[in-house]
Amino acid sequence: MAKQAGAFLTIGELSERLGVAQHILRYWETRFPQLTPLQRAGNRRYYRPEDIALAERINRLLNRDGYTIKGVQKLLAGDGDEGTRTEASPEILAELKSMRDELAEALAE
Repeated sequence: MAKQAGAFLTIGELSERLGVAQHILRYWETRFPQLTPLQRAGNRRYYRPEDIALAERINRLLNRDGYTIKGVQKLLAGDGDEGTRTEASPEILAELKSMRDELAEALAE
């Protein structure tokens, strides 16, 4: 059963929605100070709609558009503009995705 629009999401729900591991979301919180979910007893995280939108944007920039952590940090700080960068070639993006997948597999072992 899906939650209503505007409902807070737990880290597990957001993780599933974005298709990234929960530890990745916690890592993003350390790298992007704009991403600040509410934390309740036991450090349970609750992501508000604006947190969800930001996490979706970070995920898109990192995993689809090929930005680095530092590049996304600059964008979120207002030092960059998504529309002004040169797109990476499909071959480079495919190679980066392959490298990311290999690294994820190696870390999972």
